[in-house]
Amino acid sequence: MSDIYLTQSGHQKLLEKLEYLKTVKRRQFSKAIGEARGHGDISENAEYDAAKEAQGLNEKKIAELEEKLASAKILDANIPADEVLIGATVRLKDLTNQEELEYMLVSEMEADYESGKISITSPIGSGLLNHKLNEVVEIKIPAGILKYKILKISRE
Repeated sequence: MSDIYLTQSGHQKLLEKLEYLKTVKRRQFSKAIGEARGHGDISENAEYDAAKEAQGLNEKKIAELEEKLASAKILDANIPADEVLIGATVRLKDLTNQEELEYMLVSEMEADYESGKISITSPIGSGLLNHKLNEVVEIKIPAGILKYKILKISRE
């Protein structure tokens, strides 16, 4: 698996999710399996089968998270603040409608458009990468071309 770059907060959220899956969810599935077993013959027990399948899916999620965390690189907060790189928060001015926007560039794993976190592999994210403060950037997207001026670059 290739390296995954995470912000400190993104790394912490994954650790918390892993801990939740390992403790709370495992206990819930164990209890559900025990209750289903108590209903008698498990060879024809749909409740038991469903609980075992859910337990298996949880274990798969745990293994995937552990693998991602093992290859994760936490972004250094000392990255220069004059260039747009992964982990940067960028304030932009849309030169078409004069609206100001703010995005944080993150890995695909952390991307959450609703909270202003966009992936560096998205059209806007990749279009902003490696540009400097006060530069005007033209980004080609399926709907046309976006023109932004980089007003501010900051770190988490």
